[in-house]
Amino acid sequence: DKILQSTGRGRSVTVTNDGATILKSLHIDNPAAKVLVDISKVQDDEVGDGTTSVVVLAGELLREAEKLVNMKIHPMTIIAGYRMAAECARNALLKRTMDNKDNTDKFRSDLMNIAMTTLSSKILSQDKEYFAELAVDAVLRLKGSTNLESIQILKKPGGSLKDSFLDEGFILDKKIGLGQPKRIENANILVANTAMDTDKVKIYGARVRVDSMAKVADIEAAEKQKMREKVQKIIGHGINCFVNRQLIYNFPEELFADAGILAVEHADFEGIERLALVTGGDIASTFDNPESVKLGHCKLIEEIMIGEDRLIHFSGVAMGQACTIVLRGASEHVLDEAERSLHDALCVLSQTVTDTRVIYGGGWPEMVMSKEVDELARKTPGKKSHAIDAFSRALQAIPTIIADNAGLDSAELISQLRAEHHKVNSTAGIDVISGGLGDMQKRGICEAFKVKQAIVLSATEAAEMILRVDEIITCAPRRREDRM
Repeated sequence: DKILQSTGRGRSVTVTNDGATILKSLHIDNPAAKVLVDISKVQDDEVGDGTTSVVVLAGELLREAEKLVNMKIHPMTIIAGYRMAAECARNALLKRTMDNKDNTDKFRSDLMNIAMTTLSSKILSQDKEYFAELAVDAVLRLKGSTNLESIQILKKPGGSLKDSFLDEGFILDKKIGLGQPKRIENANILVANTAMDTDKVKIYGARVRVDSMAKVADIEAAEKQKMREKVQKIIGHGINCFVNRQLIYNFPEELFADAGILAVEHADFEGIERLALVTGGDIASTFDNPESVKLGHCKLIEEIMIGEDRLIHFSGVAMGQACTIVLRGASEHVLDEAERSLHDALCVLSQTVTDTRVIYGGGWPEMVMSKEVDELARKTPGKKSHAIDAFSRALQAIPTIIADNAGLDSAELISQLRAEHHKVNSTAGIDVISGGLGDMQKRGICEAFKVKQAIVLSATEAAEMILRVDEIITCAPRRREDRM
């Protein structure tokens, strides 16, 4: 992992090994390097994992290209070769993908394997089975949508990572107001974004001329009356829980408490949107025609304690899709990194649910691609074959790095792996734990095909883009006229 310390005033510290997070925080002057940072960002947004691999692969492609340019091969020839090679590599993977979407149990175990593979390079690797289970459950509840908004991740310091859990319902990080019911069954919830603070005259914004203090009291009374009517309208919806995005003053809160309605103020915006999603209600801001407002429903609202904080828990919600993952951990840094790792896993899984093709991991896909590309290089006449050959060498960099990071002898392992892959349909990859070659099928090390495809294609495109450049020209800044 890397510790990132910001050079700003706050000196904030992040501990991470997520490629995109590190690269985003770097201060880079070299324009070509910026291209590499961009592809890693795109990879993060698009599929969520493989951010480091993209940059490594693009870097290797450029390193190989440099050797070729020194051999007086024109960059356009290299690019043409790379294009052919990338296409060939992608097809090689396509031939070897597995697809278990019809068989639910098989597919679930595929998802588990992918989640464990993604998490094993992260901080959660100690309890990866546990977190993989969490992630898979959460994603399967989405039923195929890739919208990760409805999975809420709550971070609460305290406890250990093992205390994290997945909650079926929805947890709102708010306290229940005073004098209001602490638990409600069969709740009808109105989610609103409206101002509930108009029962006092706002002295600062308004100029009112009056002849006596009594008039001021009248104005206040009128305001109070307005508020009371608004509250009556809201209560008229037949609700017993009112969640508002803005603050609720004491007076309306009192009225709600009298009516036996649970009022929650200041729920943050994401919380509100998610709550509306989960309970199946709309966010209302006017209350004149109750029949057109969709109320949210849930079986039970109660207050729960996590660590030291009280939270409101909505269970038995209408939409089964949403859920809340509560992360516990020793410190803020641990929690932030755990959230990032879990987010990676969730992204990859939700992509895999839509595109169900799965391949083995552990350097296996790179070797398969490298072998096919190598064969293509032997068949291709002309200078392009050098470029295709270089592409196959660049692909081998990823297994090399896997081996190096585990402290193994990479040169020895890669040559063994290459020999293995010349047998038909081999499933050999690097087994980091035993320190030799392992059968990826038995170890259950899988990756999503979509992630690998994105890695190969975006790395090739980035390398092409940088290769086309022959010179970096710094533009003169705009001249500013003296305004003196």
